[in-house]
Amino acid sequence: MRIYRAKDYEDMSRKAANILSAQVILKPNSVLGLATGESPLGVYRQLVEWYRKGDLDFSGVTAINLDEYQGLAPDAAQSYRRFMWENFFSRINIRPENLHIPDGLAEDAQAECERYEAVIRGAGGIDMQLLGLGHNGHIGFNEPGAAFEKETHRVALTQSTIEANSRFFGRSADGQGLAEQMPSHAYTMGIRSIMQARRILVIVSGARKAEIVKRAFFGAITPEVPASVLQLHNDVTLVADATALEQL
Repeated sequence: MRIYRAKDYEDMSRKAANILSAQVILKPNSVLGLATGESPLGVYRQLVEWYRKGDLDFSGVTAINLDEYQGLAPDAAQSYRRFMWENFFSRINIRPENLHIPDGLAEDAQAECERYEAVIRGAGGIDMQLLGLGHNGHIGFNEPGAAFEKETHRVALTQSTIEANSRFFGRSADGQGLAEQMPSHAYTMGIRSIMQARRILVIVSGARKAEIVKRAFFGAITPEVPASVLQLHNDVTLVADATALEQL
């Protein structure tokens, strides 16, 4: 595993974007596994900037996203499809037919999971998977206790994840996120799906993640810390800012 120490969030974003851009430059038809949330926003902004300068071409790239809430329409304000479109896909020249995100409105959950795994296989597998790291060690929506052998599956979100993400679904008068507005389930690539990527890039920022960084990358390999399985992958790069690495 390679670890790159960044000064802050912006430096982390630039360093991670450099790694992703090199992947695209060296292999223009790369299959990228992409993540949502606050962590990768800076990475996407940097990639968009380089694209606008003419330094990057995404026309041959295939994007396969990690996850999506079950029950949300693609154009819902909180859907990950809309997040990716507004923050990245609409700002680069990636082809619409090369964008893949689980269908949150699929009527048959098992069939949707099987379809998504077929998408990954049909693309030839993922060349580089971008991951964030949850406070409890989750990657994608693979929560503590998730079986390492699972592929794409439907998962019941834990209360801690619901509380962490509920702010995106509105706030109450006292400023708390509206947890009752959040979906209770989501589709996610499983640990096995993630581990089959040829290269994995993990980005982490902030002192609040320092403890889980230590447990995930230097602790026991256990389903109770899903990201700990990444220790077994032969090509993982961790890019984190100084505060996220302060316990190492």
